[in-house]
Amino acid sequence: MKKLMVVLGMWEVILGAAFGKPNLVVIMADDLGWYDTHFQGNQELETPFLDQFVSQGMRFSHGYAAAPVCTPTRAAMMTGMSPARLAITNHAPGFPDGMVPDGRKLAGARKLTYLPLEAVTLAERLRDEAGYATGFVGKWHLSHRKGKNEQGEKYEPLLRPEYQGFDRNVGGFDRGGPPTYFAPYGIPGLEEAEEGEYLPDRLADECIDFISQNKEKPFFLTFWNYSVHYPIEAPDDLIAKYEKRGVENPAYAAMIEGMDRSIGKLLKSLDDLGLAEDTLVIFTSDNGSLFGNGPLRANKGHLYEGGMRVPWVIRWPGKIAAGAVNDTPVVTTDVFPTLLEVAGLKPEKGVPLDGESLLPLLTGKGQWKREALFFHYPNYAFHKENRLGSVIRKGQHKLIWFYDDESVELYDLEADPGEKTNLAGEMPALSGRLQRELKAWLEESGAKFPYQPKE
Repeated sequence: MKKLMVVLGMWEVILGAAFGKPNLVVIMADDLGWYDTHFQGNQELETPFLDQFVSQGMRFSHGYAAAPVCTPTRAAMMTGMSPARLAITNHAPGFPDGMVPDGRKLAGARKLTYLPLEAVTLAERLRDEAGYATGFVGKWHLSHRKGKNEQGEKYEPLLRPEYQGFDRNVGGFDRGGPPTYFAPYGIPGLEEAEEGEYLPDRLADECIDFISQNKEKPFFLTFWNYSVHYPIEAPDDLIAKYEKRGVENPAYAAMIEGMDRSIGKLLKSLDDLGLAEDTLVIFTSDNGSLFGNGPLRANKGHLYEGGMRVPWVIRWPGKIAAGAVNDTPVVTTDVFPTLLEVAGLKPEKGVPLDGESLLPLLTGKGQWKREALFFHYPNYAFHKENRLGSVIRKGQHKLIWFYDDESVELYDLEADPGEKTNLAGEMPALSGRLQRELKAWLEESGAKFPYQPKE
């Protein structure tokens, strides 16, 4: 009888997935900063498709990436766990353990450079428990592991999306950026095309093909666009357009519009196939821009707002008020529990979860419980200009604890979004309380810290 009940329960999940489950699409740009779109206020840029998308959904004005660099953010989205808990705290491969840059005292924390197969991903849960077709298109950057296993097979290909819950993988492997944005691409898992084809357009076409093939059942599509990561390459006509306007970095502006165009193709396909009303779409970025981030301080690789605060928008017709703006701080790890709940799944008992389902914010139903966000970046970014540290954001205040000299900085992000005035000296009680909360979270997460190598 128990076996019969298990079988019936499995069929209930399968049938439930086939009827009434919304499609799920997650679009994550690479290195797109908070100020890198027209809808965020940058009047030099044209992002018409994203502008329209924002008008149809909810924009989070205080949306964050889980880390100021890419690999940790991607791992956090796939697992719902913080980079600190995963020990995936830097872009892969990063610098060798024990390396101390010139002029610094500490080596970055020891870290993983890949997502282990033991981690249960969002794709695995949606596919195996809710019957979703799962497709991955674009940049993975979660499989950087050198060496071979006991069977003589290289580790890296066995850590790609097709081994982490995705039925289909187009272009996902260990590299952080493409060799080029124009065909021939030299990207594993992506068939070559006619010379000169633009990568964002091609990846959008691959997304559309996946949707078309799976439109009769619920699908989960992860479109992690390589844009706008280095190399900075865009179609000549778009570059000329921004050169004529006198924009400071015309190739980068052109890349952004090219990315917007590719997203527009994907969104239009949902309309053409009659799927838009049944599809929840998330748009965000994996970290701040490599270049300027408008009024925010610093850029990619830094714990200031310019390194971590990113565009964050969710569209779900009929469930989310069109054109809504929400000021609640949200973060990449929230994608995991949000999409699980939308699909009718619950978090696994005994498995840590650092994200919070966004449904109470999206629908106005239920209670939002989280009081603080935490970040941990104990490694040197590729530019080696950042300071190693951790962050707590609680209410309007943000505290950064730097490890090189054990100093703290405190900012009122409501009054000072550019983080120009350090209030730590003026508000020692608040600084002390926030630092204690941050230390407790780091301890509970099992975070690894920078260290001084032995001579």
